[in-house]
Amino acid sequence: MATVRRPHDTYAALAARVLSAAGDLKTGLASEGPLPSRRDVRILVEELLEVLFPESHRLGTDGGSLQDHVAATIGELEAHLETAIFLGLHRLCGPKHRGHDRCGKRARQIAGRLLEALPDIRAEMARDILAAYESDPAATGIDEIVACYPGLYAIAIYRVAHRLLGYGAQVVPRMLTEYAHSRTGIDIHPGASIGASFFIDHGTGIVIGETCQIGNRVRIYQGVTLGALSVRDRGKADAAAGKRHPTIEDDVTIYANATILGGATVIGRGAVVGGNAWITYSVPPGIRVGIGT
Repeated sequence: MATVRRPHDTYAALAARVLSAAGDLKTGLASEGPLPSRRDVRILVEELLEVLFPESHRLGTDGGSLQDHVAATIGELEAHLETAIFLGLHRLCGPKHRGHDRCGKRARQIAGRLLEALPDIRAEMARDILAAYESDPAATGIDEIVACYPGLYAIAIYRVAHRLLGYGAQVVPRMLTEYAHSRTGIDIHPGASIGASFFIDHGTGIVIGETCQIGNRVRIYQGVTLGALSVRDRGKADAAAGKRHPTIEDDVTIYANATILGGATVIGRGAVVGGNAWITYSVPPGIRVGIGT
């Protein structure tokens, strides 16, 4: 059946109604400038992983040396990263700032800091990979972990996004971790603080909130939530101080579908939280909770 198109004026009128339907919003939907597109974010992630794990990825390589391939990818990454950071910073600048390069200078500085941090991020990821290899008897090798494990994928993107957020980037860090969320089902806020040798097994359904503090050598399994108490509890001291999500100390293991809530909640060093546990209180070091005998 042939489609009969309406006159252009009809579409223009409908477009005007759609754009005005958000009401009096001054930001967000009504922001002046665009954000990076989903395609932009996907390209950023691919280039970042290409630099961090070139031995396993090597997307589009021409067969040259590994160092030359990484150098070329870093060159492309710098331009894409700077543009994305600029859009995140500049989107809410008013008309009087449109011709200024203030956001451009900041974007260049932030992108430069991230590039300089790439060796440190790769070293952090090496410790995360070893933690996965030592923790999962099903792993046949390091290359399998890098190529296949969604937990490592989400952690790598988080570690980059966390740096960008600390350097002053806006929106882009969250877009990166939400892209990882869409690919893996693992939702890590870039504001969370996560220590060395972090291992996520399986991963689907994991949520790690913005003010979480996670120590070294922590292992968590699918379906774990490290979240905040209800907004009705905002009057509590921990919420007033801005700490809404729990603290997980070193060497803790949290099994599948456990839920740990609240900024004042601390899971002590070496504790083990069993599957399906619901925890809104602190757990002393070395204690096993929610585990049957």
